[in-house]
Amino acid sequence: MEAGKKKISKRIPSRTESLADVREFIDHAARKYGFSEDDIASIILAVDEACTNIIKHAYQYAADKEIEISIFPGTRSFEIRIYDNGNSFDPSQIRPPDLKEHLGHKRRGGLGVYLMKRLMDKVEYNYIPGKRNEVRLIKYRMDSTAQARR
Repeated sequence: MEAGKKKISKRIPSRTESLADVREFIDHAARKYGFSEDDIASIILAVDEACTNIIKHAYQYAADKEIEISIFPGTRSFEIRIYDNGNSFDPSQIRPPDLKEHLGHKRRGGLGVYLMKRLMDKVEYNYIPGKRNEVRLIKYRMDSTAQARR
């Protein structure tokens, strides 16, 4: 995929079994865009977390719903937009997790938003109650000189 090309999209049913298809879709696109293995893994995990949150929270495991994933490659950015028609989510209500407490109590889950923000360069939520929800995940591509210094 060359920078500046049109978006590519995929629609999946809101089932956890569909997440493997999402991971493959993102992996393929990120590879064509030229990301490193580490960046590809980060992007895949962030998108997986976003889709899992939609399945669990927005759709409350209703398997008859749909999630749309669109990738907008730019010259230096790789933007993924994930759309759903489920329950809205207000990210300002999420407090940063206390990781020591979280791990100390051996809690499972609850770190999706935190992980997305740590793994991606930019995370945005756009929602209008009763309308379509959008999660925007953006990863910037460094040039080869900058990647060598990492």
